[in-house]
Amino acid sequence: MTQSAPADTQPSQKLNLFTKLSYGAGDMSGGITANLQAWSLLIFLTNVAGLNPALAGQVLLIGKVWDAFNDPAVGVLSDRTHSPRWGRRHPWMLYGTIPMGLSFCLMWLVPDFNITLKFWYYVLVGILFNAAYTVVNVPYSALTAELTQDYDERTSLNSFRLAFSLGGAVLALVLGFVMGEVFSNARQQYWVTGIVCAVLSILTLYWCIWGTIGRTRQNMQQASLQPENDAESMPILEQFKVALSNRPFLYVIGIYLFSWLALQFTAAIIPYFVVSWMGLDSYFLVAAAVQGTAIIMLFVCNAISKRVGKRSLYFMGMGLWIIVQAGLFFVQPGQVGLMYLLCFAASFGVATAYLVPWAMLPDVIELDELETGQRREGVFYAFMTLLQKIGLAVGLALVGIALEQSGFIEATPGEPLPVQPESALLAIRVAIGPLPTVSLILGVILAYFYPITREKHAEILLKLHQRKQARQIEAAEAVPGELPQPPLASDEPAEDETRL
Repeated sequence: MTQSAPADTQPSQKLNLFTKLSYGAGDMSGGITANLQAWSLLIFLTNVAGLNPALAGQVLLIGKVWDAFNDPAVGVLSDRTHSPRWGRRHPWMLYGTIPMGLSFCLMWLVPDFNITLKFWYYVLVGILFNAAYTVVNVPYSALTAELTQDYDERTSLNSFRLAFSLGGAVLALVLGFVMGEVFSNARQQYWVTGIVCAVLSILTLYWCIWGTIGRTRQNMQQASLQPENDAESMPILEQFKVALSNRPFLYVIGIYLFSWLALQFTAAIIPYFVVSWMGLDSYFLVAAAVQGTAIIMLFVCNAISKRVGKRSLYFMGMGLWIIVQAGLFFVQPGQVGLMYLLCFAASFGVATAYLVPWAMLPDVIELDELETGQRREGVFYAFMTLLQKIGLAVGLALVGIALEQSGFIEATPGEPLPVQPESALLAIRVAIGPLPTVSLILGVILAYFYPITREKHAEILLKLHQRKQARQIEAAEAVPGELPQPPLASDEPAEDETRL
């Protein structure tokens, strides 16, 4: 039987446009920094900084190993943060924003070191950036569950968030293209792009903090959003054990990991595919075309999700993306129009991969609250953010290793790009076609078994609401002379309220 959440809880769960825009602005920072890193860092390290592909891939991998400890720790600590003025998440965002921007700038600087020192410079900067990014992004991601409990409203909220994220990605790529036209020196191009992107990421994060703090204060005062037992009562390792024992959560992280791996394989290899295989001068416009069209597709996906549900939307998006991704292997030099057509078609799948797993996660958190009596948004979002970074690192590292093994010739700083051997060109085509296709198919298989539907989520919210009412009754009965007041049956004001 289909059940819905109690009617008296629904109006307060709707978000106004300003709140959605403010929340979305926070992920423009992530879109700018993470996507520029995903699309450009590997080719920057090989073709501008002069590292060989294997070393360049290791730079990313080492930073993500650090995040294996960094992300879960920040997630748990943000759950335990209690600031009367700023709440649980905003203090982390407030103090982590500036360090994130500064370390991002340093990532695009080419120091005059030998190869060994240069490698360790990028490793150190990568660790600093990843730590600061985690301090900001894990608490930011956990805000979704604190802003609203409405099933469809969360999908809408994530549409705004991811639209800003993709908008930031497109903006960063367009800036890279413009700087390439302004500066003939590749070092200056990337360095100035890094500075401008860092400033933009700082400004958008502070907009998010300012625009969402009021809503989170309001919601955290409501009993329905308070944990029944504080998460501090359970040891950290036990919290992770409970999170990983949540079967729907395992499906969500699997779906997200395979979707994100496919995206990272594509993002890492497209610059090489466009420049070395297709023979174009710049890859920035091709990458911007994919991300830019995906912004529009996010709102299309949101509308489809309201009609058919998140899982059905995922099947539709991934089905089209699989066909497109496999087709890229067969595109030949000179078929630029076909390449752009496939990139535009892939944007629907890219938007789906961005939207659906993040929209599923808050539903999983409420199932965990129902089963354990605790809310641990930070723990769950830390795992998701960690997987996002692992996907980025594994994608870049595997591409780097594959290019190195195939005989890819790295550039010498200040000299024209070398002509690549046939073996390296074949590796590039495999990395953009069959490799992401396999990853997408695995994600579709997991999505087929995902158990939380719209009806199941409504049932979870109903049980949580009933539990809250039972606690209120017990608390009232424990106070002599006080009786619990039942909720009003209509939207009309109570008699006392009318007299007041």
